[in-house]
Amino acid sequence: MKIKNTISILLCVATIALTLIFHEHLEEKIPHLHAQNVNAAEDFLPDSLYAGIVSQTYQYNHKIITGEISLDDIAPFSEDQVYTFLQGHRAWSAGATWSGQWCQKYAKGQYFSGFGCGFCCVANVYSTLSPYTCSPLDVYDYAYKETGYAPTKASAALDWGNMKVILRDMGMDCDVYYKANDYADFQKQVKTSKMTIALVSSANDDKLWQRVPGHYVTLCLYNPTDDTILLGDPGSPTNNRSRVPLSYVYDALKTTSKFQYLLVDDYAEADNTWLHDGIDDNWIAPENL
Repeated sequence: MKIKNTISILLCVATIALTLIFHEHLEEKIPHLHAQNVNAAEDFLPDSLYAGIVSQTYQYNHKIITGEISLDDIAPFSEDQVYTFLQGHRAWSAGATWSGQWCQKYAKGQYFSGFGCGFCCVANVYSTLSPYTCSPLDVYDYAYKETGYAPTKASAALDWGNMKVILRDMGMDCDVYYKANDYADFQKQVKTSKMTIALVSSANDDKLWQRVPGHYVTLCLYNPTDDTILLGDPGSPTNNRSRVPLSYVYDALKTTSKFQYLLVDDYAEADNTWLHDGIDDNWIAPENL
């Protein structure tokens, strides 16, 4: 009897040890949910951060959030279906996934890496929510030809007004909003929308972004279990496709802007007057697309 009890105890100890080893191994394989404290602007990233970008063609799908919970159980689409284009020429030169030839676009004395975040975000929304795809450069061309968008030497960024016009032409039910006074209100809005385009600034909060006066990012697939959101960051290959606390985004919303974020509630095929489909530009697509 004593021998059996001893064997049972040894088996229990071995099981616990194996579980701890497996958990430690899993932690190494799945990126942490905590936000990385890196610069959002691609041009400010140190070269050391680019060393692993070429070999890492696609970041892990963060399907395991806590325990057995998967985003597929609570979201209208999976992370595999979310587009997150990059804007920087250094990302393109390094062969980073989601970068493309649009990263070398030059307009009115400015490179796309300095003003292309808005076009990347619009392309993210269109390619994710509609049955079609487009590149950030397709959005730029459409904005230039069909809206009041006019890049200048002083600024080539896409403003809220033209962004909303373009998205509505794409069939998106969307509108722009001021920063909610209560975080819970912002949380509820993001949670119930399909996707969000947010304008952030390090002047408001620098936990996620430093030396960034203004920068558009996309948000989707809110997880109420840990209050995180999937971040599409055109300016940072390291931040892009990571899950970050939604409160970090709320804190960094650029309050000096006329509006702080745009909510996309739905897509309607009948309202899509653009109907563009396909990406003709050279780009580095993830393997699963």
